[in-house]
Amino acid sequence: MNINKRSLSRSVFTAALALGLSAGVYSGARASEKSHPHWTYEGEHGPEHWGHMSGEYAACAGGKSQSPVDIKGYEDKDLADIVFNYKPSRINIVNNGHTIQVNYDKGSSIKVNGMEYQLVQFHFHDPSEHMVGGKSYAMELHLVHKNDKGELAVVGVLLESGKEDKAYGAVFANMPKKADEKKELKETVDAAALLPKTKTYYSYTGSLTTPPCTEGVTWLVLKTPVQLSEAQINAFKDIVGVNNRPVQPVNERKITADTVSK
Repeated sequence: MNINKRSLSRSVFTAALALGLSAGVYSGARASEKSHPHWTYEGEHGPEHWGHMSGEYAACAGGKSQSPVDIKGYEDKDLADIVFNYKPSRINIVNNGHTIQVNYDKGSSIKVNGMEYQLVQFHFHDPSEHMVGGKSYAMELHLVHKNDKGELAVVGVLLESGKEDKAYGAVFANMPKKADEKKELKETVDAAALLPKTKTYYSYTGSLTTPPCTEGVTWLVLKTPVQLSEAQINAFKDIVGVNNRPVQPVNERKITADTVSK
């Protein structure tokens, strides 16, 4: 999860920083390295060092509600369904040096527990950031939403190796190969088609999974994985490589597992 401070109007991440929201933000655009310390997924700037690189990143080391987590020991409950109101969007895709991100056109949203959140962007991690009962998945899709208070809700979709999913085709076929490269296509992508048919989910309160690891993010991780072909998975790996933060302690938090989906 990455930010681009110069894209204030588009970036959920920087909007929350500007407003000082405790809920934080989640974005896939890279931070301006003139303003923020350079971080990576390995080596001396890797996840184990994020919290000590800058005062801004202190939550990465000292936070008690960090993400991702290993989803286990959860409470089963009939949670309110997530109401998805997604419309197709033009493909505005960027390689920000940390992930492949698609900035989504306005007008798509989810509603959960009576609160509406607008879809801002989606991006990918390899391998999955969340684990379920100790199991990791090939990749994970994060759909990032923001409400009118600036609070974030992120829908996580676990991606496993299997059959090709054509709904992902246009995005995976047009991933920019170089950092900071962008593509704006006439083709569209429908976020609704990226989801599994069954939409029961795990819910917990966590954080951004990249610096500054701001807490207060509502996580909604769908329980049913989506399959991608090995070719699709490898297309991402060949460009981005490993870009997942290791799981963090659950501490005193409760994880709830939805049991019924209409």
